[in-house]
Amino acid sequence: MLAILLAHAAAALTAPLWVRALGRNAFYLLAVVPLGCLGWVIANWSEPQRVRLSWAPSIALNIDLRFDTLAAVLCALVLGVGALVLVYCARYFENDGARLGVFAAELVAFAGAMFGLVTSDNMVLLYVFWEATTVLSFLLIGHNAEQAASRRAAIQALLVTGAGGLAMLAGIVVLGTANGSYLLSDLLAANQPPSGVAADVAVALLLVGALTKSAVVPLHFWLPGAMAAPTPVSAYLHAAAMVKAGVYLIARLAPVFAQSPVWHPLVLTLGLTSMLLAGLRSLQVADLKLVLAFGTVSQLGFLIVLVGLGTPDAALAGVTMIVAHALFKACLFLVVGIIDHGAGTRDLRRLSGLGRRAPVLYGTAILAALSMAGIPPLLGFVGKESALSAVMNADVLTAPARGAVLACVVLGSILTVAYSIRFVQGAFADKGVEGEPAPGATTPLAHHPSEVPVAAGRPEPEDRLRWHPPGALFSAAPVLLAVAGLVAGLAPSWLDARLRPYAETLAGTPVSHLALWHGFDPALAATLLIVVGGVLLYRLRDRFPESDHPRLGNADRAYDATLRAMDTLSLRMTGAVQRGSLPLSQATILVTLIILPTVLLALGTRTGVTLRLWDSPLQSAIGAIMVVTALAATVLRNRLASVLVVGVTGYGSGVIFALHGAPDLALTQFLVETLTLVIFVLVLRVFPARIEASRRTAFKVRRALLAAGTGTVVAVLAGFAVAARTAEPVWPRIPDAAYELGGGKNAVNVLLVDLRAWDTLGEISVLVVAATGVASLVFRSRRFGSAPRAADSPDYDPALVSWLPAGRLVDRAERSMVLQITTRLVFPTIMVLSVYFFFSGHNAPGGGFAGGLTAGLALTLRYLAGGRYELGEALPVDAGHVLGAGLTLAAGTAVSSLLLGAPPLSSAIIEVSLPVVGHVKVVTALLFDLGVYLIVVGLVLDVLRSLGARLDSELADAETPSANGGSGA
Repeated sequence: MLAILLAHAAAALTAPLWVRALGRNAFYLLAVVPLGCLGWVIANWSEPQRVRLSWAPSIALNIDLRFDTLAAVLCALVLGVGALVLVYCARYFENDGARLGVFAAELVAFAGAMFGLVTSDNMVLLYVFWEATTVLSFLLIGHNAEQAASRRAAIQALLVTGAGGLAMLAGIVVLGTANGSYLLSDLLAANQPPSGVAADVAVALLLVGALTKSAVVPLHFWLPGAMAAPTPVSAYLHAAAMVKAGVYLIARLAPVFAQSPVWHPLVLTLGLTSMLLAGLRSLQVADLKLVLAFGTVSQLGFLIVLVGLGTPDAALAGVTMIVAHALFKACLFLVVGIIDHGAGTRDLRRLSGLGRRAPVLYGTAILAALSMAGIPPLLGFVGKESALSAVMNADVLTAPARGAVLACVVLGSILTVAYSIRFVQGAFADKGVEGEPAPGATTPLAHHPSEVPVAAGRPEPEDRLRWHPPGALFSAAPVLLAVAGLVAGLAPSWLDARLRPYAETLAGTPVSHLALWHGFDPALAATLLIVVGGVLLYRLRDRFPESDHPRLGNADRAYDATLRAMDTLSLRMTGAVQRGSLPLSQATILVTLIILPTVLLALGTRTGVTLRLWDSPLQSAIGAIMVVTALAATVLRNRLASVLVVGVTGYGSGVIFALHGAPDLALTQFLVETLTLVIFVLVLRVFPARIEASRRTAFKVRRALLAAGTGTVVAVLAGFAVAARTAEPVWPRIPDAAYELGGGKNAVNVLLVDLRAWDTLGEISVLVVAATGVASLVFRSRRFGSAPRAADSPDYDPALVSWLPAGRLVDRAERSMVLQITTRLVFPTIMVLSVYFFFSGHNAPGGGFAGGLTAGLALTLRYLAGGRYELGEALPVDAGHVLGAGLTLAAGTAVSSLLLGAPPLSSAIIEVSLPVVGHVKVVTALLFDLGVYLIVVGLVLDVLRSLGARLDSELADAETPSANGGSGA
């Protein structure tokens, strides 16, 4: 199972390269991945397997995978249909360069995420894959981002399913806490599942997430909107894979929670409502994809009812219908894609005569539609017969409830027959002109680049209807899906043996078996009623015309109204607390910081506070200097002087660290403070040296009191927080743990790159985001690129000799020969010191962070001495590449240890004896530290490139008109 996930990840990462090399034919190569993985699923179908990789065992967060019958069913659909859809894509799309490569990567990644979702045993891991499918579906639906409909549909799907996912996460946390385990296997194996109000709330939240993902009324509207996606996305995500995630989750939890008090009211009511309303809507729309989309919502409601009923017979019928639905609905969506290509429209009012012009496609659609309608000998008939029998014999329901459910299922199935006939007739039949809509309307906008909107009205004459016959490879995928539905229907006993193990996990014993013929029984009578009723309803379809304001469309309008209300509320809240005044915003934050902790501290239980004022009198002297400089910063009017005295407080903190016996913290504090001062100087050079008189403010008592109150509260809280400790502190154990577990004597560095490496990974990720944000604000048009080199300057003369490569390009008035000579001599020394800090950090003060800061200061020195062109000479690399390489190396260290069977970011100690060198001890955490080093260097380079070189360029451009004598007025 882990190999399958890795195979899909590798295929997704390399897909753009394959598409670039092979064009759209690369989809054939990519299809081999899910197809090969499908072979593993089939070979291991009857062999339950589990995989467990330690991630964070102390808090029960591990990679736990579980493969059983239910997972096998969904995996087979995800991989099998996924392989066919990839083959179909090879003929559906035109060669579209990088854009098509990204689409291929997203589609393969989605298949891997769905496989991970259905095989996850850990509910937290399941949620991770759940949200991965949400994000990937957003990207796939919005593939045609230049179209407003695609953007709206993608955002709508993301918001609705993402909100449902957050509700599900809350349910997972509550349920995992109540159960004492986050493993589904533990939950299902418990003799007494969690009960009580908390458990009921958790179940309800889980159902909200599942029903949202499976587009059940009233949260169904995102699925018809998602038809803006390319047809292969609709066939895969919205027929065979993504929308089955919610059905899968309900089927997985049904053995335990089917008797929960909130289960049947939610599952049965919403499922049946979806089946009826969406089925009726399918008789009203004219777009073939929308007919199938609303039909999918209707069928998903039916599936929810079956898997949520809670009886073995219903479970067997439910998984059978899951398979049948994936086969016939994916097939029909792919047929619609072929019609798109061949006829240029999906409007069933315009299509005519395709049955004679495309007989193979016609036959394929008939087979799939017969299965959808539940007509023998297709698999849909087998599943629906079993479903009708299961509902009739559902002893978990009272007689009235059972009758109501059966009536709704029969009525919904009648609607299914009617819209199945409507789809086939509308797409392929010869049409006359009587009774057709009047001209003037238009079809929905085309969703594929080759499609052209066609005016609706009378059917197009056959000789004018554009039709390009599909090739054999283009038709292969839907044909295979339709034939699979027929073969499975003719061999129900074979399918029964493979699906029955899941049904046996529910309380009770399955009574019925999958079969084409059960004899003359009530289920057959209901089927005959359904077929006759469906045909009659199709004949009366004109009684259900398209409405400008359909009832089922109210949910979509409610979504728009909700977004408008949230926008209005956010604007009012923002207007109330953010009035554009920085002092007011800052005062609001600080007042909250003063009042809230003070009130809680006054009302809560407190312990006595014992403070040691200093370790030596020198610390008090340093503290006094810091106080004086802090006060000076409030009265100085020179901007640079204010920054310098603020810097003194930072350096004072470093000195106190050193005096307290923390040289590593002191070193880091000194380096950070120095770099911060440089950044301040780079920014302040575009401001006047002194604060303008109009901006000066007199002493204000309220601000002084606010500042004093904030400082006092922070100090008091720190004292009480230290005194509130009741357990034995952990710090005495850290040095020994650092050496024994991390192989290093510098406890600070070992904590950063080994024992608490997850924190560091999060922090360096924030650094990358911060660097990207700063540069994006400065580089408004183009984010990426390296700093300019000396050869890029029109004034560059390679014949001139200078202490620095770009030294001659600095204006004579600003050039400092002493600084350039010093930089030439000192720069290599600083870089060597940087490397020393990096390598020695595991056992002495230093590490990747300190080494990176030192290298950053060396780059800063080169920039200050030689200008923006010198920065390009010092490190002619794109800062984004350095940041990306560092983050990849750090994250790759986590993954590599996981692949070796150890927890992520676990370090291994390698000791070898080499000639001449002697005994060498290397810790693999050095690679993680190298990633930190590169990220810090990339951050400094990005800041210098944006706040330094970019501002230099803009200042030079601003001065050019004046220098040339053309300032304007």
